[in-house]
Amino acid sequence: MIYPYKDKIPKIAESAFIADYVTITGDVIVGDETSIWFQTVIRGDVAPTIIGNKVNIQDLCCLHQSPNNPLILEDEVTVGHSVVLHSSIIRKKALIGMGSIILDQAEIGEGAFIGAGSLVPPGKKIPPNSLALGRPAKVVRTLNSDDIKDMERIRREYVEKGQYYKSLQQTT
Repeated sequence: MIYPYKDKIPKIAESAFIADYVTITGDVIVGDETSIWFQTVIRGDVAPTIIGNKVNIQDLCCLHQSPNNPLILEDEVTVGHSVVLHSSIIRKKALIGMGSIILDQAEIGEGAFIGAGSLVPPGKKIPPNSLALGRPAKVVRTLNSDDIKDMERIRREYVEKGQYYKSLQQTT
């Protein structure tokens, strides 16, 4: 379901895949070839949510904001199942592991990997190309070439799957 909020209407790229039972409200922008998967909620009724190109937001995620604090996901971000993102910045090619929570004014660096179940507290900065995990999340090491290849594979597969499902929507 796509809902306006007051004078704000979600802007969704024509090439984006929005699965059934997704809710998007208000001041939300969704970029090209982005995929938003089943039962995700993205509310733009407090501040803007800006989602770049080729982003994948997997099943059961919740995206929201605090007043005057937008939520920004740059291009090619992967957001695992059941993640909560709140008024934070997720830089290009970062991966947020399943069940993680990223809170207000946290910033996840370009190409960083947040391990499953992690909690990134308000204002925390995770450096680029690093693995951080735990509650609260702490940087444990720099990513290696295998990590980076696996993150790229996940991104690529989600773009492909999203476009496949998008083609099914267009034929029904």
